[in-house]
Amino acid sequence: MSVRDPLGARIVPAAGLVARLTGVTAALMAFLAVFGLALSLAAGGLADRWQDALANTATIRLSAPAPQIDAQTGAVLEVLRTTPGVAAARVMEDDEQRRLLEPWFGPDLPLDSLTLPRLIEITEAPGTPFDAMGLRLRLTAEAPGAVLDDHARWRRPLVIAADRLRLLGVISVSLIALGLAGMVTLAAMATLAANAQVIMVLRLVGAKDRYIARAFVRRFTWRAFVGALIGVAAGLAALLVLPDTDTAGAGQFLTDLGFDGLEWALPLLIPPVAAGVAWAATRLAAFRALRELT
Repeated sequence: MSVRDPLGARIVPAAGLVARLTGVTAALMAFLAVFGLALSLAAGGLADRWQDALANTATIRLSAPAPQIDAQTGAVLEVLRTTPGVAAARVMEDDEQRRLLEPWFGPDLPLDSLTLPRLIEITEAPGTPFDAMGLRLRLTAEAPGAVLDDHARWRRPLVIAADRLRLLGVISVSLIALGLAGMVTLAAMATLAANAQVIMVLRLVGAKDRYIARAFVRRFTWRAFVGALIGVAAGLAALLVLPDTDTAGAGQFLTDLGFDGLEWALPLLIPPVAAGVAWAATRLAAFRALRELT
């Protein structure tokens, strides 16, 4: 994409406020687009992890007087052992329960002074879900203090929220593209209006509107491409300095912002897309402005 066009440079100055503003706008939009893509991909990964983590598991919460807790725990495990669709069941240790409660009550929760229910984790057999209603009825008969939680009420809202975050990322990238198109359109029309006298002279000497418009399209497309390239580089550099999940704690959404594997190729599409948006916006603006100057 060449910009060495002396006549085009006279029509569209290579320097100046409009030139700098076009490049800076493209860079800023590309920078935001990188984070929009990262947000969309991170939300998608989060939805998949939540779905996988909750899809094949369930929990039984057992509350009973201290003298009966061990007997009812054994009864629950026996019921689970004979329940079709249950691949495994285990009683969660106190340390595991402490870790589950830490986000809410802190690491110094005195479990010894609290009466906590006993938690039993259930793993479903692959492709063979258990009958939740039938299991609840059996538990009521064998261990009245047992309550089955199949995670359905937790799984659906979390996955819906993550899917909406993914949609928000896509919408953000689309709005960024529209914003770039609007900025380039305004810049092209302002430059055309400022060079109206030059355009009139060019027409008098036989220059066609197609040639004049091509000079604008070429110049503004190049500016948008270079600006977007700089913005993408800055965005990727910013993502690389974010803490990883090992540093900030696994499962933290903000630390998952970034790209993995072939996803790193996606930001490289932003400069060509920005150039394409600038090409279309400038072409439409140039021919419209040239018709008005007739």
